[in-house]
Amino acid sequence: MRKSLWFVFTLMLVLVLSACSGGDSGTSSESGGEGSGDSSAKQEITVTAKSEIPSMDPSLITDSVGFQWAGETLEGLYRLDENSNLTEGMAKEGTVSDDGLTWTFKLRDAQWSNGDPVTANDFVYSWRRAVDPDVGSEYGPYFLGGIIKNASAISNGEKDIEELGVKAVDDKTLEVQLEKPVPYFKSMTVFVTFMPLNQSYVEEQGENFATEAEYTLSNGPFKMTSWNHGEGWTVEKNEDYWDAEAVQLEKINAKVIKEVSTGVNLYESGELDQTELNAEFVDQYKTNEAFNIAEKPYLYFFKFNQEANEALANVDARKAISYAIDRQSLVDVILNDGSVPAEGYVPSNFVSMPNSEKDFREAQGPLVESNEEKAKEHWSKALEALGTDSVTIELMGDDTGTSKNVMAYYKDQLESKLDGLTIEVVEVPFKERVRRDSASEFEMEAATWGPDYVDPNTYLNMYLTDGQNNNMNYSNPEYDALIEKANGEYAQDPEKRYETFLEAEQLLLEEDAAVAPIYQDAKAQLFRPSIKGVFTTATGPEFEFKWAYVEE
Repeated sequence: MRKSLWFVFTLMLVLVLSACSGGDSGTSSESGGEGSGDSSAKQEITVTAKSEIPSMDPSLITDSVGFQWAGETLEGLYRLDENSNLTEGMAKEGTVSDDGLTWTFKLRDAQWSNGDPVTANDFVYSWRRAVDPDVGSEYGPYFLGGIIKNASAISNGEKDIEELGVKAVDDKTLEVQLEKPVPYFKSMTVFVTFMPLNQSYVEEQGENFATEAEYTLSNGPFKMTSWNHGEGWTVEKNEDYWDAEAVQLEKINAKVIKEVSTGVNLYESGELDQTELNAEFVDQYKTNEAFNIAEKPYLYFFKFNQEANEALANVDARKAISYAIDRQSLVDVILNDGSVPAEGYVPSNFVSMPNSEKDFREAQGPLVESNEEKAKEHWSKALEALGTDSVTIELMGDDTGTSKNVMAYYKDQLESKLDGLTIEVVEVPFKERVRRDSASEFEMEAATWGPDYVDPNTYLNMYLTDGQNNNMNYSNPEYDALIEKANGEYAQDPEKRYETFLEAEQLLLEEDAAVAPIYQDAKAQLFRPSIKGVFTTATGPEFEFKWAYVEE
């Protein structure tokens, strides 16, 4: 996920209802379209967003805010329901051949908000555009490459775009050819890069496409009607949506709020219906009926750019930094929002081992820990190898209120435990951090990643040599071979595949310390109790509004 890198990622907005019990999906007991709104209640809500939307172009989106709102205004082959299960979207049905290489999707009768029908060609055009090297999509080559037939060759300029393994058999039949069997392919189609695009509309708008509300087009539950850059935007019910009867909210206003205190004040004055809380406010509001904590499989971690700083190319320096962070104090005191210390790179409560109820994280066991003695030991080895007694490292993070507190904590932890280390904190707007991450313009980054589909691969394939989301110049042929084996030789052998993922994660963290997992996200927030039917899912948009409504 997404960057926030996913967040990816920065501190992420998670929406759930006050009735949520927490857990992986954060589902409301009123969700999934079963409830019904009070006809006398005004069906309009106002929520927070942590940053401006960098883009609404599904081929170019790489951030969690863009994912959220493109996910509400566009719809792919499937959506996720309140239990994170696939439910009908543009596809009425999907079948796969015995060899796992050919998928056929039958589309429903649906239309765009300008009245044009949604056709199989809309998917063909969108997916071709996502791998067109002239478009410059980051996630197109990342998601389609090695998955859809010829996608990698096309994105590398080696084959023509028409040779992509996707075709419109007719207006309502989409056929997809894969390079190899992909057990999680159907789940991938929820991701924003796989959304359809109306070719004539995109080409008519040219460079303006998806840059303003007036240059967006919807086939999802909502459509964007205003976009005040830097301040907020509004989406309204799309009456042309195929399942419009299930959509009860008439309008959702999003306001960009970077400071938690500002959000709390606006909530108390009735100007916001939802706002996240930080440690400063949790104790004050934890008995309030609007208070809840939602867990998500989002990981916050350090990325080490091994070419940007000589010290970070040293494995002992990377291990020392990881050992030096007291993760428990961070989540208990600084965050105080239900977040938990990370024990590995694949989060807990995300996927289970095949033919077992055992969680992947439980099967692996902890791979990272806080240990000041080991931190000092590895730091001493690093300084000796570097031939110096002092090191300066630039740590990049977001400029939001909560992030500033966390960044200050990281600086204090590292400088107080690792003699001779100076941390220069660089706080930038979310959009700029995403840009710098993509361009490898950082030394150490406080990053986050959220899953793009329900499979360990969504985390572990990030660090392939020259991978689209590596961006930190890490390379290990042994690691590459393990991920290739899991997705190749063992693609149709779930047990061996997951055992290979376990081995790869051990190599990534215990041996190479390529990244340093810090904590797994949860969000404490206030959410107006009168709003029902909002739920979170494991992947896709961080929260789903399709079935939401306001109840008096």
